[in-house]
Amino acid sequence: MKKKSILSKITGSREVSLLLVLVVLLIVIEILSPTFLAPANIGQIFRNNALTFVMALGMLCVMLTAGIDISITSTLAFAGMTIGLLQKYNVIHNTFLLFVVGTAIGVGCGFLNGIIIAKAKVAPIICTMGFMYVWRGMAYVISNNNWASGADVSGFSDFGKDGSPGPYIILIVVYVLFFIIMKWTRFGRRIYAVGSNAEAARISGINVDRTVISVYTIMGLLAGLAGVLSVSIYASAQPNMQYGKEMDVIAACVIGGVSMSGGRGSVVGTFLGALIIAIIAKALPLVGIDAIAQNLVKGIIILAVVILNVVTQRMMDRQNLLRREM
Repeated sequence: MKKKSILSKITGSREVSLLLVLVVLLIVIEILSPTFLAPANIGQIFRNNALTFVMALGMLCVMLTAGIDISITSTLAFAGMTIGLLQKYNVIHNTFLLFVVGTAIGVGCGFLNGIIIAKAKVAPIICTMGFMYVWRGMAYVISNNNWASGADVSGFSDFGKDGSPGPYIILIVVYVLFFIIMKWTRFGRRIYAVGSNAEAARISGINVDRTVISVYTIMGLLAGLAGVLSVSIYASAQPNMQYGKEMDVIAACVIGGVSMSGGRGSVVGTFLGALIIAIIAKALPLVGIDAIAQNLVKGIIILAVVILNVVTQRMMDRQNLLRREM
């Protein structure tokens, strides 16, 4: 049997094929916009899309259990608006405490999702759709549709301002942590087991309900964290922040090879999927695509990347099967 490459051992054949797609995409974009790969541009890609990168990890966990959460940007807005108001009215200015409060709000929101989905057996799409309106509504209610910006969050915004390493440190820490959890811990294996076959997981002794509650709580925590980062990066908090961006998070996971039916996906694939989404968003205006047509072009590119990734993966799976049979 042919030995796997070091890259395949660390990631998997699907991630290798996705990496090839990413390289091709970058080559095409660099030809159309020769300055695209400048270090300043690359830094902006990660900083401006830090929220998608962070929330994609939570969505990975949820989708691995065959779930979905479309309330994430509403949770982000509720948490972000709360910490914005805490600063505006001089309640809390300590950066660490603001992160604690924001993530705690996210944990509470995610936990409620998990409890209702696991215990009341409400379909994830229905439950999270309801909370999508609840948490967004809460953001409007507590703010009275007012913003917290500029001088209101001036000290805290130093953490995420352009040139600060803060957002990059957060990204590195959460991705390394989740890579370890999903690849080498018992909890990570339980998530995959529940998504692959919940009944078989239950028979084998896994507490399925607890696992489901845990993944939605994790999703909430990361959405809350993204809310805090949003206020810091953009130096403002408004109740409509990141409206509709949950689709980018879901698309990042799908592009990264996360199965909608559960049990299949990885941290590396999710990172690559989020990176592709971020690169497309950055590249479209640079190559001269009109703002009106950007969503159309973005959708077409995403579909093409997903299809190419699936076809490439099937070819590699077929080759691996032939090797095992030889």
